[in-house]
Amino acid sequence: MVEQKQLFDALAKLGVVFFTGVPDSLLNDFCLYMVKNIPDGQHVMAANEGNAIGIAAGHYLATGNIPVVYMQNSGIGNATNPLLSLTHDCVYGIPMVLVIGWRGDPAISDHAQHKKQGELTPVLMKDMDIPYEILDADETVIDKFTWAVAKAKEISSPVALITKKAILTEKVKKQEYPESKLMNREEAVAAVIDVLGDGAIYLGTTGRATRELHEQLKAHGVGDGHEFQNVGSMGHVSSVGLGIALAKPEIKVVVFDGDAAAVMHMGALATSCRYKAGNLIHIVLNNGVNESVGGQPSAGYVVNLTEIASACGYVTIGHPVETKEELQKIVCEHGLGEMPLFIDVHVRQGIRSDMPKLNIDHKAQKVALMETIKNLR
Repeated sequence: MVEQKQLFDALAKLGVVFFTGVPDSLLNDFCLYMVKNIPDGQHVMAANEGNAIGIAAGHYLATGNIPVVYMQNSGIGNATNPLLSLTHDCVYGIPMVLVIGWRGDPAISDHAQHKKQGELTPVLMKDMDIPYEILDADETVIDKFTWAVAKAKEISSPVALITKKAILTEKVKKQEYPESKLMNREEAVAAVIDVLGDGAIYLGTTGRATRELHEQLKAHGVGDGHEFQNVGSMGHVSSVGLGIALAKPEIKVVVFDGDAAAVMHMGALATSCRYKAGNLIHIVLNNGVNESVGGQPSAGYVVNLTEIASACGYVTIGHPVETKEELQKIVCEHGLGEMPLFIDVHVRQGIRSDMPKLNIDHKAQKVALMETIKNLR
């Protein structure tokens, strides 16, 4: 891994002092350095990657300085619209440096949800007229950042650095979790399954929550056909849940979301209430960090998710939930009403050390889920 202070000192000499984006595990130490050393306002963690492109564009318009936008390659989809209709040379021609974590790199093995995105990452850069280099060796990182800044100035458009594993982070991710008396995610998930059992459909958000939900459903003897693990498409699990809930109003649909994921596409909250999905139970497992990619702070504890959900039309109890007993009471009391239920559950960080990796056949799970939904009453 490149030495982060050396890299950021080099960027400062190039006049690059503004950074925005969405954390990624392949950029973990790069992101943590910014959290610890770059002041708020010069470092902005965005809700999603398109949001970051817009923020970076605004910075350039105000200062004339080249900004850096960081993301996982899964976020290219969120960024594509502003990259093509705002920053592209055929529109405003706004320069910036994109630092993109290369999940699904064809040279190494990765999870199924990253495979196609990994194959297409260089292709998408080429098709969007974004010159790029690959960060693949520590000793060339600063030179390639220097090239990217110069190239962005020259063409007055975005330039990308596609980053391989262990270049901007350690090979093994190190995380420390603060002490807390709160439930962890798995305990909160188990509390809900305890009272709803096989009488509901459960959806898990991107990241570690999928592993915990899958294991708890097995531990409770709830069949595979009752689960949908949203292994990719961060921020969209509640939308999948809404689609199921509207099609099957007689079935309780429980969405276990994450705080950063819920904020990423917060407009989904308004849609759920606009169409009055009263059988939808939207639970945010809120630990205040982007835990699955390294523990960078999220907006989960900064904004009042309960008030936002209430303003959209959700049924809420007016405050976050912190105990198993209160969580179970709320879930049990919510019937198939007129509006969906929203619960912001404050949980502690961390995952048990013996938690298995998620090992599912995605297509088989889809078939089992569809069969269960067809028969569940």
